Amino acid sequence: MALVRFFSMSSFFYKDSYSKRRGFNTCKPLYSSQSTSTDTTTAQSLVRRSANYKVSLWSFDHIQSLSTKYKGNDYTSRADTLIAAVKSMICEMGHPLSTLELIDDLQRLGIAYHFVDDISHLLEMIYHNYYESQDKWDRMDLNHKALGFRLMRQHGYHVPQDIFRNFNDTTRNLKPHLYNDMMSMLNLFEASYYSFENEGILDDLRDFTAKYLKENIEQINENLSSLVTHALELPLHWRVPRVEAKWFILEYENKSGMSQTLLELAKLDFNIVQAMHLKDLQHSSRWWRNTSWDKNLSFARDRLVENFLWTVGVHYLPHFSTERKILLKVNAIITTIDDIYDVYGTLDELEQFTDVVERWDINLVEKLPQYMTICFIGFYNSINEMTYKMLTKTGFRILPYLKKEWADLCKAYLVEARWHHNGYTPTLEEYLDNACVSIAAPVILMHLNFLTSITSKEEILQGIKRAKNIVRYSSLILRLANDLGTSSDEIARGDNPKSIQCYMHETGATETEARRYIQKLIMETWKKLNKERGGANSQFLREFNDGATNLARMAQFMYGDGDRHGCPELTRPHVVSLLFNPIQ
Repeated sequence: MALVRFFSMSSFFYKDSYSKRRGFNTCKPLYSSQSTSTDTTTAQSLVRRSANYKVSLWSFDHIQSLSTKYKGNDYTSRADTLIAAVKSMICEMGHPLSTLELIDDLQRLGIAYHFVDDISHLLEMIYHNYYESQDKWDRMDLNHKALGFRLMRQHGYHVPQDIFRNFNDTTRNLKPHLYNDMMSMLNLFEASYYSFENEGILDDLRDFTAKYLKENIEQINENLSSLVTHALELPLHWRVPRVEAKWFILEYENKSGMSQTLLELAKLDFNIVQAMHLKDLQHSSRWWRNTSWDKNLSFARDRLVENFLWTVGVHYLPHFSTERKILLKVNAIITTIDDIYDVYGTLDELEQFTDVVERWDINLVEKLPQYMTICFIGFYNSINEMTYKMLTKTGFRILPYLKKEWADLCKAYLVEARWHHNGYTPTLEEYLDNACVSIAAPVILMHLNFLTSITSKEEILQGIKRAKNIVRYSSLILRLANDLGTSSDEIARGDNPKSIQCYMHETGATETEARRYIQKLIMETWKKLNKERGGANSQFLREFNDGATNLARMAQFMYGDGDRHGCPELTRPHVVSLLFNPIQ
């Protein structure tokens, strides 16, 4: 199946559910009379599947016992002093390339959020002086063009790929042993990942610079070699900002000509924000304990800390504390319901549970077995509580929107359960049409819609409409990255075929060829997401777009070398580094 043909499919993603369009004549009908799921004796005699999930590494008592000293006024006062000093540095910047390098450092160190207005003013000025029209491009060297292109596109400025139309002539005389020449290649490589569809110049740039960096990495100094290796493993644009900040702070410390003021602020700010994250986690841990799901639904994954890590990846800034705590609940509920559909529930039970969720009627829980009753009531209460808080805050009743997304998620889970029950292998198109819902990104991002800087009901509704493509592309990246990282383990325990297996079954490809194809789909989807991000013209849209993009980044972080969500020992070093241990 050709890549271009696949992405041109008009039926992609947001159709009616696959079951509604195609039907499942071979499946048991809703409310099958073959079993009574509410019959306790029958339910206890069932032999249920088990995924043998590993227990949580983080007990309630351990989380509550953690403490940090970075909460007092002495630390925030020192941070304010350093912020003022950096603002003075920004005001004194003159040369455009040095200014762009400072902006890049601020972003990678995780402290740019203190200087949003300053950075916006500088980028606006540099854009008009150097990037606005073709006649101005020739005034820049290659490094200036490359770094500026990346930062401009990141911040929503349209700079065409034609700025690099002569890159072959420019690169002919570069000397890889020279720092500035290798930085030019590295910045070109990073810039190429901000491409849109059908931007052949940037595609060629990416291939050329990747080859150049790999071939010449032995000729450069240790600090630059570390940056190049880091970029070749995963480009900056695909990295989670909070994870990158921790890595870059330690890298920046060894950089020639680094600013002690920036370094001190970055370390101090990381630790202060980490203290806020710890407080959020401890609050969420008390909520999780009160649900008693870890005991009453012990077949499901207890991944409170890992789910919290997802929320930090989506929005780590201090003022998103409420968002993190709510998204943690959403993620925890998703994980539990996912395990009910994937592992524990019978098909009859899943059909009944889906119906109860769609009707959103607490009186219907009498139809459900006890474990589902516990799950639904806890789920029902949590979502209604979120709805009430939004109603009292904005006057907007968000429950109809949340109910629809949760019902769609459960219906997508049910489609997969029916596939498993019937031993059916869908085509890749069928699979992705359903799986981009079952990956739960639409549910997460619908909640995020109501947690960003909204001013009115009208802005919310417009935002939901405008976010459709962002949700679509973020969902696909999350789905495909998840499949690359988890499908081997899931197939081994008898789960449904994933995108890799669907493509192999449909085309006769080998697993290596199928994985390569899925990686190409991820690249093409990033191009679509890049273009959609450029249209954000309000704080609400920018915050939402950033969160949706970070969700895609978190997918590649969590599943890049295995299932970090399912295997807590893989995530442990990152939990400790990002949430528990301050930078010394």
